Amino acid sequence: MNPAGTTAARLAARRGEQPPTDRALRLSVRLAAAKADAAVTSHFPTTHHKQDHHMTPIATDKTARAEQANELQIQNRTLEMHLLQESLARAHMQERLQEAEHQRVALQAHRAAKLVRKAERASLRARRALAIALM
Repeated sequence: MNPAGTTAARLAARRGEQPPTDRALRLSVRLAAAKADAAVTSHFPTTHHKQDHHMTPIATDKTARAEQANELQIQNRTLEMHLLQESLARAHMQERLQEAEHQRVALQAHRAAKLVRKAERASLRARRALAIALM
């Protein structure tokens, strides 16, 4: 069984060409990836001053992409930490609002029960007064 790389090298040798080295092949792949990344990036509006704000990856340096990925992870982690504080504050406020709503409902139920008792006492007084008047 011949690996795919060996077959490609034999075909290139038949045509009189030198087979591409692994390094040259990797470099061409990286260049193609960098061109594709640069073509995909969105541009700023025309009212914005002309300055290169989007970070185009450096195709010839492996460490540049690794550093960008590392920097992106740090930025994401920082953003997550900021959002974590906001989420905690939002959850705390939501809990306090629910507690206040629960207290309002409890107070309303207490007032309703108090009014029912007051109405019952008034009804009993009216019955007594009517009974005394009819005797």
